[in-house]
Amino acid sequence: MDYYKRIQGAIQFIEDRLQEELDITAIASAACFSAFHFQRLFQAISGFSVHQYIRRRRLSEAAVLLKETDRSVLDIAVAFQYGSQEAFTRAFESQFGITPAKYRKDSGPIRLQDKVNFLDYQQHAEGELNMNRPEIIDLDAIRIIGYEYRTTLQEEQYFEEIPRFYGEFGSNGLFLKIPGRAAPEMAYGIACEFQDDGRFSFVIGEEVHELTDELEPGFICYEIPKGKYAAFRVNGSAQDTRKYIYGTWLPNSNYDRREGPDFEVTDVLKSSPDAISMIIYIPIE
Repeated sequence: MDYYKRIQGAIQFIEDRLQEELDITAIASAACFSAFHFQRLFQAISGFSVHQYIRRRRLSEAAVLLKETDRSVLDIAVAFQYGSQEAFTRAFESQFGITPAKYRKDSGPIRLQDKVNFLDYQQHAEGELNMNRPEIIDLDAIRIIGYEYRTTLQEEQYFEEIPRFYGEFGSNGLFLKIPGRAAPEMAYGIACEFQDDGRFSFVIGEEVHELTDELEPGFICYEIPKGKYAAFRVNGSAQDTRKYIYGTWLPNSNYDRREGPDFEVTDVLKSSPDAISMIIYIPIE
């Protein structure tokens, strides 16, 4: 799968419609990805979100019109999907540190966002591929009971929230409320229920002998599907490993991510505050 070319196709889709209403599902479809997976790849590779890119590009093109035309600020604001001149002015000043009116009068340069070329990222990634080679394995289905949390890709909020979820799960003794625990020394963290706007569930729990409907509030049953997975042993932080998986390894591999959850398994007995023993699994085909 040539991920970089596919994402670049979505970039062109965006560029052709900067003055139109843009829908993340339509953008992702231009690259033949689901909306959630496209946003995760885009952010992991580039370091900024799809929405940030669109906002920066619109404001940059608006800045060009402010300098090169006599169109009113309101007209330009509406053209780039801002509901009012005030909203456009706030966004412009936040991005460039100057209001549209002052920028039009002042000939000083500002830092504009050019059209991004994802093929450039491909060249930079080649030297990072040996960081963490995964083991490709086939797994049977795994029965899990866990506590369901909600988080989002937006602003990489999940990087901050997932460690807090683990902390709450442990400090509140929620693991003790799981019936029929099969491997108490192994904690599972499952990313699932992906939404187009970037929201998803993160379930923290344990493998169980049998699933049951008799659960404490907040707990759910979840079965990790059988199939082929790429297993990455975490070296350093889990956040850095996730960024490597989606920003470097997957776009440059011979695999495609299939439908299903990501999940991670932590060996609680072998982990410490200074070193975590964790493997992250990504469904592939």
